[in-house]
Amino acid sequence: MSLVGKQFPDVTVKAINEDGDELEFNLSQPDKPTLVFWYPKDFTFVCPTEIHAFQEELQSFEDRGYQVLGASCDTAEVHFAWLSTSKDNGGIEGVTFPLLADSRRALAKKLDILDYEVEHSWTPEDDEIEKVIKDGDNVTFRATYLIDKDGKVWHESVNDMPIGRNVHEYLRLIDAKAHLDKHGEVCPANWEKGDIAMDATRDGVANYLKNN
Repeated sequence: MSLVGKQFPDVTVKAINEDGDELEFNLSQPDKPTLVFWYPKDFTFVCPTEIHAFQEELQSFEDRGYQVLGASCDTAEVHFAWLSTSKDNGGIEGVTFPLLADSRRALAKKLDILDYEVEHSWTPEDDEIEKVIKDGDNVTFRATYLIDKDGKVWHESVNDMPIGRNVHEYLRLIDAKAHLDKHGEVCPANWEKGDIAMDATRDGVANYLKNN
């Protein structure tokens, strides 16, 4: 089920940064508006291209008041090894935003973004049903969440693993949300910062369509 309009799950997850500092995040009560993006695995192929792309635009997110967090089910130690590996060797050295290490998959399970299929088996001695992983890698899809300062999700999207994200689209969405919050105007298709928005009324829509 969609989390849009709902509180982000109340789960605390460890993280690590480029200096090896161990951190903790609970995004149901964030310090500031947050973009958190999940990727399948460290030391892979599409994943570093996305992480470097977010790093290149990190200042643009911070200028808009947002923190950026990466996340996967790798351990903090693996994250730090990747953060310490040069770009020429497939690493992400130079990335300055923290990476969540959801190695126990507590948050990923809550978000229901893991790639696996399960089969159920009945254990008569315990009189209960067990879930056994049948297929899949038990790693996350490319899920992205935009979370406001109160921990409420206002955007989510999930890509299949081979398909990388467009980082600039999240900046556009943040700009649209800021425009709505400030002016109370809704943002039509393909709206970008500086474009004309419209009143959410029949006349407002008519005027917009007439002039655009």
